[in-house]
Amino acid sequence: MSIAEFAPRPLAPFMNTPPVQISDLASRESETTEKERSELTVDAGQANLRLEPEIRSDWKFQGIVGKSSRLQRMIRLLEIVAPTDSSVLIQGETGTGKELVARAIHNLSARRDRPFIKVNCAAIPSGLLESELFGHEKGAFTGALMRKAGRFEVADKGTLFLDEVGDIPLEVQSKLLRVLQEREFERLGSTHTQLVDVRIVAATHRDLRQMIEDGEFRSDLFYRLHVFPLALPPLRERREDIPLLVRHYVEKYAKRMNRKIETISPQAMEDITNYVWPGNVRELQNFIERAVIMSQDSALCPPLGELKEASVRIPNSKGSTLKEMEREHVMQAIKESNWVIGGPSGAAARLGMKRTTLAHRIRKLNIPLRPL
Repeated sequence: MSIAEFAPRPLAPFMNTPPVQISDLASRESETTEKERSELTVDAGQANLRLEPEIRSDWKFQGIVGKSSRLQRMIRLLEIVAPTDSSVLIQGETGTGKELVARAIHNLSARRDRPFIKVNCAAIPSGLLESELFGHEKGAFTGALMRKAGRFEVADKGTLFLDEVGDIPLEVQSKLLRVLQEREFERLGSTHTQLVDVRIVAATHRDLRQMIEDGEFRSDLFYRLHVFPLALPPLRERREDIPLLVRHYVEKYAKRMNRKIETISPQAMEDITNYVWPGNVRELQNFIERAVIMSQDSALCPPLGELKEASVRIPNSKGSTLKEMEREHVMQAIKESNWVIGGPSGAAARLGMKRTTLAHRIRKLNIPLRPL
């Protein structure tokens, strides 16, 4: 079954288009339900676009919202590989929804009733990652007060999602390769070999091929993970999905905050759609949450000044690379946060990403950690 059957219906075009009348839908009455007919219209007496509740997505694709050709192409590949036991490598920029895709793969597989275990390899100190993955025996190292099962053991017969797999240290990569090849491992401090049946879904925003050339990633491990690659498009390459995502997050946060938000101005929607969203869906999600907080009536009140300021800061000249644009955007967020990275008012929160992910970006982009 295709995700297209469950994706939200698009917002009516909001520029230079006559209002959509409910009567236009009467001819399809035999084909659609009452809920679908009232999905989304433009009120003839108002200039604002109405934001009606979206059609619920199928549980297998929970949170994946969009109808763009780029997203649908990725979904079709997902549906092909999910029923197999092959390893999948999800590649995409930060904030594109890699974990949602990993969960969808698990939900469409024969392992759906077994555990789905996730490990953020960038968030765990390198000295503890081996223990986290493979477990340890009591006394295996200082602080090992009891036996602990690793994530591979817990995920047996299920799916293990290795997020930010590019951050795994080289010394742990060799042990991970062994599990993928032989399906066996030993806990730290143990000589007992354990067999495990785990499907691996890995994800990264890093260029693993470049890391191989730089000696930072094992080529044999890469080819084990790269059996079936899935590339997630950035939000700027599927702009037609932005109105759907806006509606999705407005509904989500309005319900959480007990608000009733029904409309958004066409100009606001245009500004949101035209913004480049360097933080992708995660940045948009946080932006809409702020908009819902600021909205005191039934009309969404997005802080459009943020987008205009960010657009001025991000270079748009043809000579600017994406890396340069990203560095400028991250630098500006750090400066606005008074060089505070974490916390609710830190740069990571402003950019809509985790603190550890931002720390990695800072190193990669060679951004100074103190004011110049």
